[in-house]
Amino acid sequence: MPATLKTAVLGSNGYSGQELVRILDRHPRLDKPVLLRRDGSDGAQDLADIFPQLPGNGGYPPQALSWSELKKIGVELLFFATPYEASRALVPEAIAQGLRVIDLSGAWRLKQAHHRAVYSFEDANPEIAARLTEKAVYGLPELNAACITSAQLIANPGCYATSVILALAPLLNAGIIDRERGIISDSKSGVSGAGKTPTPRTHFVSVADNCSAYSIFKHRHLGEMVEQLGLDDVELTFAPHLLPIPRGILSTIYVHLNRPTTGTEIASCLRDFYAGKHWVRVFANPRVPEIHFSLHTNYCDLGFCLAEDGQRLVLISCLDNLMKGAAGQAVQNMDLMYGWEEREGLQ
Repeated sequence: MPATLKTAVLGSNGYSGQELVRILDRHPRLDKPVLLRRDGSDGAQDLADIFPQLPGNGGYPPQALSWSELKKIGVELLFFATPYEASRALVPEAIAQGLRVIDLSGAWRLKQAHHRAVYSFEDANPEIAARLTEKAVYGLPELNAACITSAQLIANPGCYATSVILALAPLLNAGIIDRERGIISDSKSGVSGAGKTPTPRTHFVSVADNCSAYSIFKHRHLGEMVEQLGLDDVELTFAPHLLPIPRGILSTIYVHLNRPTTGTEIASCLRDFYAGKHWVRVFANPRVPEIHFSLHTNYCDLGFCLAEDGQRLVLISCLDNLMKGAAGQAVQNMDLMYGWEEREGLQ
């Protein structure tokens, strides 16, 4: 394993890309990341001029994407923080060049065709795209660490999906959720989760002093959740909401249990499942997570409330959508890929 690693970032001018550059810049195992732009649409402005909060004073000019130049300067790992269309088009080229890739978009997360249909992909080479789709590893370290270490292509999970999957996986694994009665996730996100490009929905006038639901039954992260949890589509109802805050996610998840259960059993189920997993914190009942506890960290915080009948359970899952929901998790995946401790660069 090299003492230092040369990385590059394509799409560093978005919120997740900016967060990623900030983390990579301070990572003890890395050289300063190379920032890339596809064409004039990505802009040639120094990233530090766009985001003055980055360390130093300038020194983040993006350069045009060139496979030969990346090879010449020794880049081994390429992060994509681009829209899914760009990732879907360019990742096959990066893989063909022998690069390892961590893609923060939804381009390679979904295995099942009826879930991928939400993106309406138009692949230049459907055969290559199909092979890469099968090859891509879903980059949720707490569930897929063994596959991540040797992967060439990591599909970094969605932010909502991370919050819901990490909350439900232990209980589904234990077989104590009554799946026939359905699972409901009421999830709320800060505005940065919608991306940097403003829309009428994310305009200050629409968001301030408001909370609004959107994309119920058809959100793009829903397919990730059911695929990774082994659920049928009809077993999970997902209702996302937009909060008038910059960042953070809180998912409130309602389940029925198939037998009377104690709070001690639920706590043990969660703690045992995530034993040794540094970036998941399980709160002691009756305390439950809040968004501001995990802000600007890579933690996913889990807590729960169990009804007196022992069969109605509410799970609370909180994380920072730009950290554990995007850039922080991408760096955690990188640490695993290169055999480093999962906390490196994220403390």
